[in-house]
Amino acid sequence: MKLEPVKDGKRLLAVLFAALVIAVNIKTFVRTGDLFPGGVTGLTLLIQRVLSLRGIAVPYFLINFILNAIPIYIGFRYIGRKFTLFSLVFIVVNGFLVDLIPAHAITYDTLLIAVFGGIINGAAIALCLSVDATSGGLDFISIFLSQRKGVDSFNFILALNVVIIGIAGFLFGWDRALYSIVYQYVSTQVLHLLYRTYQQQTLFIVTNHPEEVCREISQVCRHGATILRGEGSYGHAERDMVYSVISAEDAGRIIPVLRKTDPDAFINSIRTTEVRGHFYLKPKD
Repeated sequence: MKLEPVKDGKRLLAVLFAALVIAVNIKTFVRTGDLFPGGVTGLTLLIQRVLSLRGIAVPYFLINFILNAIPIYIGFRYIGRKFTLFSLVFIVVNGFLVDLIPAHAITYDTLLIAVFGGIINGAAIALCLSVDATSGGLDFISIFLSQRKGVDSFNFILALNVVIIGIAGFLFGWDRALYSIVYQYVSTQVLHLLYRTYQQQTLFIVTNHPEEVCREISQVCRHGATILRGEGSYGHAERDMVYSVISAEDAGRIIPVLRKTDPDAFINSIRTTEVRGHFYLKPKD
C-alpha cells in the first residue's frame, strides 16, 4: 500500500467532508421526514427504530459498523486496501457524527425532504467515489459486482434498497416508505449524473487519420479500438471508421483530444448499457 501524502491528504479531506455532509443530512432531512433511505444507512435506522419501540437505545455507530463488517471484508479482499481504509474512515467518522450532531429540522414538507435530501446524499456519495472511497455498505458490493461483471450495477442496488424500504413500509407505514423510495431514486440519479466510472460510452469516429485516433484512445483511456473500412454513401469515397468502447468518465477527456488530432472527424458517442468480454477498469488501490 503506497503512501502519497498530497493525494492521500486530499482524499482524506474529501472523505471527512462527505461524512459530515451525510451525517447532517441524516439529522436534518432524513430524521425530520422519518425516512428510511435504503442501503446500510436505512437498515441501521430501521433497526434503531425497531429497538427503540422496545425501549432499547443503541447508538447509530454500533449498528452501522456491525452491518458494514462483511462489506469491509469484501473491500479488503477483492477491491483494494487503501480504498477500503479510506472507506472505513468514512464509516467511523460518519457514525460518530450521526450520534453527536443534534437533530435540526429545515422543513417539514416530506416531498421537499425526499427530493433535496436525496440530492445531497447522492452528491456526497459521488464525492467519496470520485476520490476512490465509498460510504460503505452496498457501495462495496456494487463496486465489486461492477469490477467482476463489467456492468453498471447501481440499478441492481436500487432494487435491493426497495426491498429494505418495503420492509420499513410494512412495519411503519407505506407513506413514509414511498417517500423513501423517492429519496433513494433521486439519490441514485444524482450519483449516475456525477459519477460515471462504471458506465461505458461507444465511440464511432469517421476519420482520415485512424492510426492517430487509435493511438490517442489508447494513451488517454487505455482502451483498444477497431478500424473499420467503409465507403461514404454520398461521394463513394473510401473512409475509415474507428470503433471503441471507453469509460463514460473518459469520454469528456478524449473527444477534445480527437478534435485536435483530426478537426474534420465525425464523432458519434453513444451510451452503452452492457459490455461482455474484457473491458479495462483501473483497479482500486
